[in-house]
Amino acid sequence: MNGTIENRDSFLKRIADKLNRVPGEAPEKPEWSHSPQEHVYEDYSEDQLVEMMKNACEPIHTKAFETTSAKLAEQLDMLITEYGAGKIVATKDARFNEFGLKDVLEKYQVYTWDYSEGHKNIDKAAEAAIGLSICDVMLAESATAGLFNDKDKARSVSLLPEISIVIVPKSRIVPRLTQAMQLVENKVKNGEKLSSYINFISGPSNSADIEMRLVVGVHGPIKVAYLIVSDL
Repeated sequence: MNGTIENRDSFLKRIADKLNRVPGEAPEKPEWSHSPQEHVYEDYSEDQLVEMMKNACEPIHTKAFETTSAKLAEQLDMLITEYGAGKIVATKDARFNEFGLKDVLEKYQVYTWDYSEGHKNIDKAAEAAIGLSICDVMLAESATAGLFNDKDKARSVSLLPEISIVIVPKSRIVPRLTQAMQLVENKVKNGEKLSSYINFISGPSNSADIEMRLVVGVHGPIKVAYLIVSDL
């Protein structure tokens, strides 16, 4: 479908004039005298952030489990069994091996995302009952998992299967979005390579568009579980 753009320049000039700016000119970044958002929950310990996160899970229909690094493999095995196992897909994340989960993945014949396989990956994710991911940052305030996705840690793994299990290293839990964005900003300042996109996921998909009646699991995972791991 082809279309045309009319009166764009005059429209943008009118907007710029209202803002006392010149069209196309980059605005100066303001320097705020106060930044209260940076200090919310700043005195919270790791344990307090975990409790905040667990409390935030209930209203978003998400279950949270805790374990230690020594028992992570055992707990993940139990969780997979509890959710019925079946076909499972996982991101290609080196941390699965670092966390000692290789045997669990082999036991359930987990398909690991392989960029070279192209569309086959999406088919595998769509057929899977469970998707396994490892969280890059967790927002305690809203129990929101931040996944720094790329060609190996694809978002299809957390969005297409019926159940999404996200492993959450305790050290990756921050108070809120402010700290998560600061983490990204620090990567930029340090010249580190950024992921191609970032997903922030708060529990299973849901909608109340029809007659204001909440329906959970509309266009994504029906169930979401967080597995919090300490002392990694």
